[in-house]
Amino acid sequence: MQGYSQIPEARMASVRSDLDLVLTTVLAQSGLEPPCLEDQAFKDTGDGAIFVLPAGNVARLVDPLLGHLHSALTRYDRERLAASPPMRLRVAVHVGPLSVPDHRGAAINEVCRLLDSTALRSALSAAREHDGFLAAAVSDPVFRRTVRAGRTPELAEGQFLSTTALVVGKPDFAEPCHLYVPRLVPQLLAPYLSAIASPAGAQAAEPGTASTPASSQSSPSEGAAARPSSDPAPVFQFNGEMRDTTVAQDIRVLRIDRRGR
Repeated sequence: MQGYSQIPEARMASVRSDLDLVLTTVLAQSGLEPPCLEDQAFKDTGDGAIFVLPAGNVARLVDPLLGHLHSALTRYDRERLAASPPMRLRVAVHVGPLSVPDHRGAAINEVCRLLDSTALRSALSAAREHDGFLAAAVSDPVFRRTVRAGRTPELAEGQFLSTTALVVGKPDFAEPCHLYVPRLVPQLLAPYLSAIASPAGAQAAEPGTASTPASSQSSPSEGAAARPSSDPAPVFQFNGEMRDTTVAQDIRVLRIDRRGR
């Protein structure tokens, strides 16, 4: 949960309880059985949690869980009390062998590093600037066996931005991953990651901060345009109703992508 340590201590328990309720709800909506709190397959990390589930459930952890989680966080923000902080989450999904019953193994370390990567932190900064509440990193093995294999009917490959997960202070960790931010197309997400495209860029960032290009901070939430340096064509994304607004004087080719709806 972003900013959990900044919440007044007297409110931490109630906010964490709200998070637990959100997670329990979306797991049930996705047809997933969460591990018992007493089970070592569940670990409370203070500002979040680690869930160990059977590998056969991995596709549902991507779709429909991410969609349900986005909807739940949006609903929470609409209904929360003014004194309660918004709830913005980083989520990482990974697969790998673990020992039982203690559930130890490299996969646990790797998913934690995905969660703490500068790429995912920057993705959540992008979500925040576009009034979003969720950013997810899917490891390459998960992505290949779920999204690319056609096991996620609501999420297509083009809705993810492929990048490398790097972690400040962990120079030996550099793993391919795929970022997903609901309602944010990859072309608009990419500029937020441009400053961390190399390990040197990741080391330059301060721990616990996300690197965001200054040019992206002025993007309005209801209508935004971005021109990544690698793509000569502009990309427009509309998240709200627009009236009497000139977007461009001349559009020769128009392609409408509704897969994220």
